[in-house]
Amino acid sequence: MKKILSIILVSTAIGASAQISFAAKANVLIPTSSATWQNFKTGISNAVEQKGKNITGFNAGLSMKIDVPSALYVMPEIYYTNFSNEVTLSNDTTAESTTIKAKTSRVDVPVLLGYNLLGDMLSAYVGPVASFNLSKDDNFDSFAQKVNAKDFTVGYQIGAQSEIKKLIISAKYEGAFSKDQRKFVNTVAGSNQQIKYDNRTSLFMVGLGYKF
Repeated sequence: MKKILSIILVSTAIGASAQISFAAKANVLIPTSSATWQNFKTGISNAVEQKGKNITGFNAGLSMKIDVPSALYVMPEIYYTNFSNEVTLSNDTTAESTTIKAKTSRVDVPVLLGYNLLGDMLSAYVGPVASFNLSKDDNFDSFAQKVNAKDFTVGYQIGAQSEIKKLIISAKYEGAFSKDQRKFVNTVAGSNQQIKYDNRTSLFMVGLGYKF
């Protein structure tokens, strides 16, 4: 009984001393093959030079930051995410290619554990992200999606953010723990064209937030 009371008292003390803040955030999404500094620099550079043509989508949502009595914090978030994938199929017979641009809408729920490197000026975080697909199927010209999107997939995020008064600047990488395999089949009679791809792509996210 004493142990239980001690745990309750400690938990209450931590909860009472924790500082909680909320923020609205938005990010642009840039596809990438891996989480390397070179890929990040290339993606940002291309976004500037190509006037955003390599930006595949966006997300927007709310973030809650719970500072505990140390340099650590917990940051659960929720986002509406919308992005598109381009997949190209080459036809060896006709030397022609078909490009499908498949769109995805989903709700993302990251739960991140962070560490304040320089207080609010600079912190780093990592954690899992659960994704709930809103769009189940898609069509493109004569191609129809034959394998529907998974209702639920899991990924991970690693990144950093800087808080300057109420402004938040962030950058993070998202990878995948589980796949979201899709298959498009040409519905024209006699055609055997198929396009298979994984819709759970790796992404760089660069964004802004406002703390309130």
